[in-house]
Amino acid sequence: MTAIFFWFFSLLMLGFACAVVFNRNPVASALSLVVSFVGLAALFVLLDAYFIGTIQVLVYAGAVMVLFLFIIMLLDLKAEQRRKLNTGATIGGVVVAAAFVCQVFAVIEEVPFGSRPFPRIHGELYDVQNVGHLLFSSYNLPFQVVGVLLLVATIGVVVLSKRELK
Repeated sequence: MTAIFFWFFSLLMLGFACAVVFNRNPVASALSLVVSFVGLAALFVLLDAYFIGTIQVLVYAGAVMVLFLFIIMLLDLKAEQRRKLNTGATIGGVVVAAAFVCQVFAVIEEVPFGSRPFPRIHGELYDVQNVGHLLFSSYNLPFQVVGVLLLVATIGVVVLSKRELK
């Protein structure tokens, strides 16, 4: 049953990642990215990494995507116009992508542990309480610096987007 969920969420994530690239509308592309992030979080949950899956949804699918949509709305981006397809670039891209896929399969076959699944994480080493304790004890200063940087960036975006009254 786990393999079925793995393939479902993997294909969901890859399909919506392709929709991010091929969509002409930036808002639809950003919303496709949200679904791709949720699929990635589900894959983390399947690996028993519940904390990373939760953070994936909260930080990336929540906060980062709100920021992306805010910037898209702020810049007032329109849907991209269709252009003539460059056949040389398209053929080159397909060749590079095929070479990459062949290289990945060659590496997986060559490495002895490439086809074995990862062992499950057990124990309380990755418990949310331990991560929080480590974050607020050993890494408190970098955590606070990141918070101040995000605050300054938010204030900067608000100041830059403020329109002058005439």
